[in-house]
Amino acid sequence: MKAVSALLLPLCLTTSVNAAQVVSVGDGDTIRVHEGSRRITVRLACIDAPETSQRPWGPRSTAFLKQLTPVGSEVTLRVQTTDRYGRTVAELLNRRGNVNQLMVGAGQAFAYRRYLRQCDSQRYLQLENEAQRQGTGVWSVGPSGITRPWDLRRGRRNSASTSGSPRRYRCKDIGSWRQAQQLLAEGHRYLDRDGDGEACESLK
Repeated sequence: MKAVSALLLPLCLTTSVNAAQVVSVGDGDTIRVHEGSRRITVRLACIDAPETSQRPWGPRSTAFLKQLTPVGSEVTLRVQTTDRYGRTVAELLNRRGNVNQLMVGAGQAFAYRRYLRQCDSQRYLQLENEAQRQGTGVWSVGPSGITRPWDLRRGRRNSASTSGSPRRYRCKDIGSWRQAQQLLAEGHRYLDRDGDGEACESLK
């Protein structure tokens, strides 16, 4: 935990980022926040946390992110883009420092190499290497670590494609209530869990 402790330093924030308040934590790389009058879903940039199904690492990663960003706490978003699900992709900054980097440094997420171009890639890879050497979190199983979440998702997609099964969405991965209604109209009836004709009420 020494590497993590070293990162828990005050951070001087700039005016080019957006203030927000944490509403909930979905998993190790997804949170919902109030940004002004809007409630938005934020996908943490530069990192990829274990899937919830990758037990015990997925739940542990989620718990660590909740510890770093308690509900009601203030965060600042260093926004990069909006992803295909309508989520805001951003680095999170708070009194502890760069939350995304803290996740990697604690072995609770991987540096997401595919999307490191807008990040301080050298720093993220350095933190990952340190966590790997210390055998923390996802590296506790050995130097190669656990199955990468992006590989796990790719395997699922390939399996679904082979079997002909339609893709399933999760409310916490959908960027807005409006998009959820569109998916419902396209036939994703499972998003309307209570059968009232409205999908993902939690996104309002």
